[in-house]
Amino acid sequence: MDSYKSTPHAIACDAATIYSKLTNPSLIKNLIDAHADQIEGEARQHLDAVKFTEDSIAIQSPMGEVALSLDRVNSVENQRVVYTASQSPVPINMVINLEPQADATTMSTAELQLNLPFFLRKMVDGQLQEGANRFGELLARIPFDRL
Repeated sequence: MDSYKSTPHAIACDAATIYSKLTNPSLIKNLIDAHADQIEGEARQHLDAVKFTEDSIAIQSPMGEVALSLDRVNSVENQRVVYTASQSPVPINMVINLEPQADATTMSTAELQLNLPFFLRKMVDGQLQEGANRFGELLARIPFDRL
């Protein structure tokens, strides 16, 4: 399985709080809805293509809807949150690694894990790395302590 990791980002919140919020994606939807007027046009359009439920995230893509469900078996409390694609042409995992720090902050790394054919991997390699980096940056901006 190929892995694309973001650079680590510091989040000003403890790992337990972040874990509890990331394992309930409907809280993120509530935050987005509450601040919809502050989200720019293009970003808002991208968010309109995302649906959140209590334990899944569905994203509209050129290949159709990709549903990522919380993988409670492979998630590790306060350390790692794993979402697995249940409807995807290739196996996909979205992993958020959490590393608690002494000062009540958490280092996070976003990771996309895919099982791609070799010829396809070369075509999308850069885009997947950019996606992992953007996802990591997005995580660092979420005010987990206020969700």
